Amino acid sequence: MGVYMAKTILIADDDPTQRRLIQAVLEREGFGVVHAENGAQAYDRLSGGQTIDAVILDLVMPGQSGIDTLKDIRAAGIKTPVVVLTASGGIDTVVKAMQAGAQDFFIKPASPERIVVSVRNALQMGDMVAEVQRLKKHTTGRTSFDDLVGASQAMLMVRRLGERAAKSNIPVLILGESGVGKELIARAIQGSSERAGKPFVAVNCGALPENLVESILFGHEKGSFTGASDKHLGKFQEANGGTLFLDEIGELPLDMQVKLLRALQEGEIDPVGSKRPVKVDVRIISATNRNLQDQVKAGAFREDLFYRLNVFPVDAPSLRERREDIPALVEHFIRRFNIEEGKRVTGVSPEALHMLTQYDWPGNVRQLENTIYRAIVLSDTPHLQAFDFPAISGQSAPMPAPASYATAVEAAPAPTLPQVIVEHQAAFNELHQDAPVRILDDKGHLRKLEEIERDLIEHAIGVYAGHMSEVARRLGIGRSTLYRKVRDCGLEGMVKDAS
Repeated sequence: MGVYMAKTILIADDDPTQRRLIQAVLEREGFGVVHAENGAQAYDRLSGGQTIDAVILDLVMPGQSGIDTLKDIRAAGIKTPVVVLTASGGIDTVVKAMQAGAQDFFIKPASPERIVVSVRNALQMGDMVAEVQRLKKHTTGRTSFDDLVGASQAMLMVRRLGERAAKSNIPVLILGESGVGKELIARAIQGSSERAGKPFVAVNCGALPENLVESILFGHEKGSFTGASDKHLGKFQEANGGTLFLDEIGELPLDMQVKLLRALQEGEIDPVGSKRPVKVDVRIISATNRNLQDQVKAGAFREDLFYRLNVFPVDAPSLRERREDIPALVEHFIRRFNIEEGKRVTGVSPEALHMLTQYDWPGNVRQLENTIYRAIVLSDTPHLQAFDFPAISGQSAPMPAPASYATAVEAAPAPTLPQVIVEHQAAFNELHQDAPVRILDDKGHLRKLEEIERDLIEHAIGVYAGHMSEVARRLGIGRSTLYRKVRDCGLEGMVKDAS
């Protein structure tokens, strides 16, 4: 089955036979393969812009050695995971390769299993490094436009506008539906500006309790109101020197809009209870999913503040306006949640990907993110299928085909069971093949667990002719537990032996 997200592996080895052997192993596992005959060619392939997810690098090649090639790759800042290939299992060689930045090694000739395990481990390590870097950028205020996933026209426009906005201190207003990633765009503007690495403080204006809005934004002095037991700086002073991101700005109460306008105009704020204003150096990026012009007309938003915030508007597209980015977003979220949840999902079936791409995503990227998260947590297969997205596909995971009782009780071969049980089973199955243990009652509701359990035990005792050792073994419980349950269910009359 072709699966989206086939990873590309570069095989760098001067021996064409060796390359072909490894290629056959990798292609059987669904990987794409690129060749290099020597170190210089491998370096060119990696720095040439083609996406390569992992490298298998022979250490002994004519010309530049594998170790020197590896050192050059790392010196150039190329972080692609590398598995080294060595003919001699000399521990010194392997240690040197690891010190130079290799993720794994194998000794040739290697078994196909060993090659695949090494490549999978290296890919996972590469994903982990990328995720750590993403989180590091996020926490240090250095997210850039390269961290925005997607190459659609709509996203290229966002990048172009955002990079222009980042060059100055101009107030930016990001417009877009809920869940499109307005905060990530704001973080990329900060990370691409002179304020990179400075504080980035995000405030959801719609989630602030009305009586605390002023204190949360502008701070308060100790004792300035009941419950103000300590001095509180407020979001403006927290963001001093950096960026304050005001999400859902249209939700800000009118009296706070006046104070925000003053902070923007004067570059100073008045903390609650303070005798003098405090100077602040803050870059404001605001965002809204409402039409602020309509709110201005309705008198719910100050016109002067609107013009002050709307100096440089950036439209964040909805996900249905950039469907071509969905595969890349799916890959990004799978990689992230694999690491967070310790899973090894390798991709999505073509059918599922087509379905995800066609869906309208009213909740945008946030909804896609949550959908992928749920599928990864609940899935047991390496590739996500349409039934892993029941809310979208309307499909549920296929149930195992209903089996006749002979197979359902997984009857062991005759020699391992006493003949009496084998004979009894055949007769019992014939009598009871239309009477499975029912899970639903007559009205279609789930029956109580103890009722189902009682029926199951009764059924198992019937199948195994009352031989309790076999019943306990088949149900996977201890004999003493089984006897206790038999007593609780009032089934003692069915028990044949005390073995």
